[in-house]
Amino acid sequence: MSMPPLNEQMDLIRVGVEEIIPEDYLESQISKSIISGEPLRVKLGCDPSKPDLHIGHGILLRKLRQFQDFGHSAILIIGDFTAMIGDPTGKNKTRPQLTLEETKENAKSYIDQATIILSESNLEVVYNSDWLSKLNFSDIIKIASKYTVAQMLERDDFTKRYSSGKPISLHEFLYPLAQGYDSVVIKSDIELGGTDQKFNLLVGRALQKEYNQSPQSIITAPLLEGTDGIEKMSKSNDNYIALTDSCDDMYGKVLSIPDNLILKYFEFCTNATKEDLSSYSEQLESGTINPRDLKRKLARDVVSIYYDTDKANHAEEQFDKLFIKKGVPDDIEEITLSGPTRLIDIVVSNNMVSSNGEAKRMVKQGAVKIDDVKIDDAFILIDPGKEKIIKVGKRRFLKIL
Repeated sequence: MSMPPLNEQMDLIRVGVEEIIPEDYLESQISKSIISGEPLRVKLGCDPSKPDLHIGHGILLRKLRQFQDFGHSAILIIGDFTAMIGDPTGKNKTRPQLTLEETKENAKSYIDQATIILSESNLEVVYNSDWLSKLNFSDIIKIASKYTVAQMLERDDFTKRYSSGKPISLHEFLYPLAQGYDSVVIKSDIELGGTDQKFNLLVGRALQKEYNQSPQSIITAPLLEGTDGIEKMSKSNDNYIALTDSCDDMYGKVLSIPDNLILKYFEFCTNATKEDLSSYSEQLESGTINPRDLKRKLARDVVSIYYDTDKANHAEEQFDKLFIKKGVPDDIEEITLSGPTRLIDIVVSNNMVSSNGEAKRMVKQGAVKIDDVKIDDAFILIDPGKEKIIKVGKRRFLKIL
């Protein structure tokens, strides 16, 4: 297929990114690619230490998909070997190391989730253990000789730890070198990463020069705050919107973000144009639109990206029925009891809660209802033969027939 012209590619590449290093060099790379018909190799490294992907990860995955749509090659590097080191980025202490087996198991889930966004037709998935595990000590010394301790200490998190007397293990210095060496091995033309990865990406660029390769361009995207509006989105912070969330849950979670994040989510999590963003900003500042209404559009747009427009509209209808009209969703699961059954056993066995302990906590908090009546006994017996609706929390329903 023929590639879009330079201006068209660059206009889209600039949307939803923090920095392009250096931008004029990237333009020259794309121009040469258009003339030669040779696709650029665009790298995104993934740390499979935590395999649960969310829409924060989706920012870079969608940017990688954009390059695929232009006709370039996407190289998804599963950092199964570097995950054993543990990326020290943003950490004030040494991270625990994983085994190679643990990282490979996590990687399986990672690829399944990443291909929700990425096309498999021009995607190359590689594992950096394929080359890093084969390096001998002489090879490692050679790579390490390309970078100095002074250069490593330019990195902000290392500087803070060194200044405060907190230990920095030597193996942590190897992480940026290992990630950078990935770029040398796969001969990447462009590398994508979060703003917190900028140092590591620059190491890759520097190592490519040391190995007499054309250096990669770098494109960074900002870290996304989670639904609490404070911490970086992550499963451990319980403020994430997973790529695998149902369309109903995804819609509801987007609506829960604070108003001050509306524009940022539009910019980095949707296909909003600069003109769209300017219009939304003006409407919010002038008070001509209620933030709630703009957030509803945001939620529809996000769900449309990961599902489709029909499902986004259906998710909105279900949300309105559930939270505004205080009704029950149309598509709830139905079960039949074989005999009197304890409430706690029903909610646990049907995955409405994860454990007996959570069931007891939810009941104690008044978050469990039967036919809209709060239940204060987790061990109450439910008799079969009469239709009942069990509700746990705000969005979990089960119909007893």
